[in-house]
Amino acid sequence: MISSNSFNNLNEITNYFKQVPFDVTRKGLYSAIDLYEGYDPDDDETFKTCHDTKVYEHYMAKGKHASTVEESLARTLHDHGIHVALDKFFDEHDKLLCVGIMGGHAQLRTDKMYREIVFISKQLTEMGFFMLSGGGPGAMEATHLGAWMAGRSKEEVEDAIQMLTPSPSFKDEGWLSSAFHVMRKYPQGKYVSLGIPTWLYGHEPSTPFATHIAKFFENSIREDSILTLAYGGIIYTPGSAGTLQEIFQDAVQNHYLSFGFSSPMIFLGKDFWTKEIPIYSLLESLMQNGKYKNLILTVSDESKEIVAELMKFREKMKDFNQ
Repeated sequence: MISSNSFNNLNEITNYFKQVPFDVTRKGLYSAIDLYEGYDPDDDETFKTCHDTKVYEHYMAKGKHASTVEESLARTLHDHGIHVALDKFFDEHDKLLCVGIMGGHAQLRTDKMYREIVFISKQLTEMGFFMLSGGGPGAMEATHLGAWMAGRSKEEVEDAIQMLTPSPSFKDEGWLSSAFHVMRKYPQGKYVSLGIPTWLYGHEPSTPFATHIAKFFENSIREDSILTLAYGGIIYTPGSAGTLQEIFQDAVQNHYLSFGFSSPMIFLGKDFWTKEIPIYSLLESLMQNGKYKNLILTVSDESKEIVAELMKFREKMKDFNQ
């Protein structure tokens, strides 16, 4: 039997859940329309009062590490609902066709690598893969822009990139509105991509180009989800601390065959990964010394070679599933 004190506590928690600016019982993934509810691309001032901003401001006010039981429970229930929604998403989409692209959030829209990622992602999407990223700006945005523009001409993709370049960084005015303007000019409903951002990095806007957005409060859950769900392989583009963390976390999963097989680890940019930050050379050495096993490693500057490696793995996994 519930005591009067316990009942009062339950009432307090229930009332708290009603006051937070997010749905603790959320059953589905976000779309850009859901996440940015209240935002008008023709009026950047509305970003300050849209849904995503309200949740981020609440998150910061209550502390990145929740200071109360009520807040901690509210965030946990929300993130649990997102996890359930991800499971449903992968009931409808073949997980072995999920390819991740990792890279720096600070990468500019004007960078050569940004454009390279857009076209690789576009090609892979058109070949039946679906793309996954951390759902933020930079290389992550390029991933989802490529998926969004799948099926369109090179000229149309170049035009989309050109529309974005006046606001090269997510810190620049017009970064978000220009993305919505591209989506307005080039609508699509055929291809999907999955972004997994977090309110921990809520100062970096989530890319609206991702058709499905699994936004978490708890970054550790989010990081693990990104690397776990990219069953079809991961392309690593130049990045810094966060990307390096993801590389070694992915290497551990592949070493131990945590999910029954190892997925390709592909490094885009030979000079960067063998000279500037020689992680690829280190992994090769560790493989030769037996410190790591089962890693499927590739380093390349050529999109054709990258696509070929992913296709080879895709064919191999057909036999694996039989």
